[in-house]
Amino acid sequence: MSTAYLAAEGFADQLQEELRRAGAAVAHRHERLFLCEGPAVAAAWAANVWHDCQELPVESIGSAAKALRDIQRNWAMYAPLHHRRAALIQERLPHVSSKPIVFPAKAPSAPLGSWTLLSPDRLLAAAHCSSPFANGEVAFIEDKTGPPNRAYLKLWEALVRLGRWPGPGERCLDLGASPGGWTWVLARLGATVLAIDKAPLDPRVAAMPGVAWRGESAYALAPDSVGAVDWLFSDIVCYPARLLRLVETWRSSGLVRNVVCTIKFQGGTDHEAAAAFAAIPGAQVLHLHHNKHELTFLLTG
Repeated sequence: MSTAYLAAEGFADQLQEELRRAGAAVAHRHERLFLCEGPAVAAAWAANVWHDCQELPVESIGSAAKALRDIQRNWAMYAPLHHRRAALIQERLPHVSSKPIVFPAKAPSAPLGSWTLLSPDRLLAAAHCSSPFANGEVAFIEDKTGPPNRAYLKLWEALVRLGRWPGPGERCLDLGASPGGWTWVLARLGATVLAIDKAPLDPRVAAMPGVAWRGESAYALAPDSVGAVDWLFSDIVCYPARLLRLVETWRSSGLVRNVVCTIKFQGGTDHEAAAAFAAIPGAQVLHLHHNKHELTFLLTG
């Protein structure tokens, strides 16, 4: 049994180090794709994880496409090398829709396998992958006028990956909210939002129904001064260890059920802090397609 890990674009070094720490020996590297023996390990920096990989001979374009079709219908190509030959194979596979998502929407549910050409005559394929999106890349129909910045795309993607999002009747806390990209998303969903930041919100966001702002520090905020919330959100720029203490404060208060936070790295990647977030029971830590040098922490109650 072998597993392949496709690094998020630009973060192959982070994935390689993460695999080393997890004890997953890399048998072969194919550009951003790391092939390891054994079952999958947790890999936050992987845009997609290919489970139970198999190698297939490529005797011809047609035979390669047939071999993939015999396994299942839907396939996504990863072709850093031998691109023309890979494209000819992909052309003979059933078309898989890749239309941008109109948020809010659930992620695709149809199985989507991944494959690549390791060499002109050798193909690597996995019918089961961790991401329902081709190579882990999520595209949206963007809103060019409403949100005050592009941070909203991260939250859209996080909620699509969760498969659920706040709605009317739910109370949200947005820590470090200014200028209000995430608050904008939550208010558009119909939730009530308390935005916390010393800096004010964009006036258009502040005027949205259900939005309230308090000009305070997210770190000095006492959970008891806010009360119970259904969701806690944070896109604060801070060191991961400080964010972890903030999350633990709210978890221990018993006043929050669901948490979505961005773990931002300043300078080097703090793998120990990322592992500490991942060790929280029920947590997911992953690199979203719209993340930069950061990970996203998801916890649902």
